[in-house]
Amino acid sequence: MGEYDSAREAFEARQALHDEFGDKSVWEPSEHGWWRFGDFSLVGHGEVGSPNCGKYVAMKGCLRVDLHDKITLDGENYKGKVFVRRIHLNCGKPSCPICYERGWAVHEAGSIERRLNEASKRFGQPEHIIAALPPEMYDLSFEDLRRKAAEILFARGVIGGVLIFHGFRYNRLKRWYWSPHFHCIGFIKGGYECRGCEKCRKGCGGFVDRSYRCHEKDDWIVKVKGKRKTVFGTAWYQLNHATLKVGVRRFHVATWFGVCSYRKLKITVEKPEELCPICQHELTGIHYFGGKRLSLSDQLDSFEDYEEDGRVVFVERLRSWSSGSYGE
Repeated sequence: MGEYDSAREAFEARQALHDEFGDKSVWEPSEHGWWRFGDFSLVGHGEVGSPNCGKYVAMKGCLRVDLHDKITLDGENYKGKVFVRRIHLNCGKPSCPICYERGWAVHEAGSIERRLNEASKRFGQPEHIIAALPPEMYDLSFEDLRRKAAEILFARGVIGGVLIFHGFRYNRLKRWYWSPHFHCIGFIKGGYECRGCEKCRKGCGGFVDRSYRCHEKDDWIVKVKGKRKTVFGTAWYQLNHATLKVGVRRFHVATWFGVCSYRKLKITVEKPEELCPICQHELTGIHYFGGKRLSLSDQLDSFEDYEEDGRVVFVERLRSWSSGSYGE
């Protein structure tokens, strides 16, 4: 058992070292000024998709201020406040420096959340898992890397989920460097039993123990992160510094595997409702007639005063009878 514990400590030390520094091959900006390494680039470091990207077009919100007089989980009371969501045009491209964060990543994270929520009804709670490959595999093609990552996860008991490719890490020196790995939000057969468990150091056969045993054979580092708050938040954050392959028209940053693949998991995709975070009523189109420049705010969502100087400054936009859309 002493020999086993020593090997375990060495494995855990390597995990910590890998997380902090990773591979030392620091990379530089390309001739175009966009951060790239070979055929790969961070999302949001390409060309602007359209002249209209980021253009403000309208507002949606919730005018049920009578239902907002309550203390929320963040300790705030929004009495007399209107929830306001600003709508901007976006091209939906992960490479666009304007649209990737608030357009593409939001849409993609929403799709991931809906699919995983449906899968969780059958397979339990999804976990945030990281799979880091050994340096000798860095020159493999993306297709081979993705296929290998799925095999590595299967071997450790991960039965399926979504894979988000990260080609780069950021170190203390404030520099990006090439260190490909995958973030997975997926399901572990039997659930993740090792959080807060001390038995993993004794070879109990749990996920951490299986990961260590597999690491001895394949040299991949696979570990489960801390308990996540929301699927959407985890996916959105990981998408914001994911990696795409330059020159591929429809490169998929996030891909599905195992029990969550499109072949095995069939779900009906419904258009998600946009709901007020306070009263959970559906948002409607609104007009603002106050003295602030709300359309110029960097915030997408905010709470604003329903009245200014005793005058109501928000009204609902009427729907067009012909098209059913909101009229101006």
